[in-house]
Amino acid sequence: MTGLAPGTSPGAGTGLSPVEVAEVPAGAMKSGVVKSGTVKAVTGDGGRVGPGDGPSDTGDGALGMVRVGVEAVSVEVAPGGTAAAGAPTRERPAREEWDAAVRALRSLPTGASVLLACHVNPDGDALGSMLGVGLGLRHIAGELGISRLEATFPGPLELPPPFDRLPGVELLVPAGAADPAPDAMIVFDVASIERLGELAERLRTTPVGIVVDHHASNPGFGGINLVDPGAAATSMLAEGLLRRLAAPLDAQVAECLYVALATDTGSFKFASTTPAVHEFAARLIATGIAVGDVSRRLFDTRPLGAVRLFGVAQARTVLEQDCADGLGLAWTYVTLDDLAEHGQPPAAVEALIDAVRCVEEADVACVVKPVRPDEWLVSLRSKGGVDVSRVAVDLGGGGHRFAAGFGARGSVAGIIASIRDRLRASG
Repeated sequence: MTGLAPGTSPGAGTGLSPVEVAEVPAGAMKSGVVKSGTVKAVTGDGGRVGPGDGPSDTGDGALGMVRVGVEAVSVEVAPGGTAAAGAPTRERPAREEWDAAVRALRSLPTGASVLLACHVNPDGDALGSMLGVGLGLRHIAGELGISRLEATFPGPLELPPPFDRLPGVELLVPAGAADPAPDAMIVFDVASIERLGELAERLRTTPVGIVVDHHASNPGFGGINLVDPGAAATSMLAEGLLRRLAAPLDAQVAECLYVALATDTGSFKFASTTPAVHEFAARLIATGIAVGDVSRRLFDTRPLGAVRLFGVAQARTVLEQDCADGLGLAWTYVTLDDLAEHGQPPAAVEALIDAVRCVEEADVACVVKPVRPDEWLVSLRSKGGVDVSRVAVDLGGGGHRFAAGFGARGSVAGIIASIRDRLRASG
């Protein structure tokens, strides 16, 4: 593209140059997000503006993504109109939020305690983002005045394979042993404060509370909120914070962030896998991480007991073709007895939802997983026809448009009935 003004000197404390505006014809947006009119694209150093990063989770085609290097800037375009810097074009998070986060962490008292936390039953994005930032902060702890740096999450401190081999696991402490009054607390991939469990009160009372997240349902419950629903993974925001703090990106930090990115994009298969995602992955890989080994641990390694357990659960999969206004629902479940029979922990069935979502005849996939007798965790996925986050939120959970979940009590039949009812209502 031509005619883009080059970036000027970096903004104070952000590591990014002040944004400038350049018009880009809608036809240049190869993703088809902007179907008419002109996008006034935001550009930084070097004036690079990439094509739109694909449809937004709103599904209405009115919100696209323009890349600023590897930065994502949300752009709203009315049909036939123009999106310009200012009200209709907004960087997520806002520059003021980034500046506030950097300023707060650079203003900590000498000997400060910093607590990192993620949500209960953490997944790869939560753990990878948290530990990646932890390792990055450890590199510059002296510069920031940090003397105590811990990472934790609610509930038992148990890490299932392959996450038990992540760099930085030595930073983890049980929630009860973590500093009860840290000078700063940063939470990762937490859509609502309730997902912090017993750690929630620490976030409410800490002098510096920073939320780093990419859930659209996040209400902004931190003192500083680095939230971008357009980001494919929380790790993209985690890296943005580290970069603005000038923390080095070494192979250990990169491995954590790569695990986070790969898991939340389904090994780069989901619709959230944009050009910016691949650019980010390339920078992480360039640090020297063993991508083959990491990917094999994440996606292609499973104990024999888990393989057999998956077979049992898949064999009982039910297809309800008429559900979700004819788009179809495929669901299955695992019991505590199933886990015991095959010698597997609850975490062993986290990937089962990926097998169920392969059912060709159904847009919506569901797996009901046991926690305790009559207590369950429910995973929901959609191939694009249904906003499963609405179902999850209505049932006390949350998540993304096409990947969500909630906790429930009662029978499997009752839980499926409640999902079925919400799918009928959403149709």
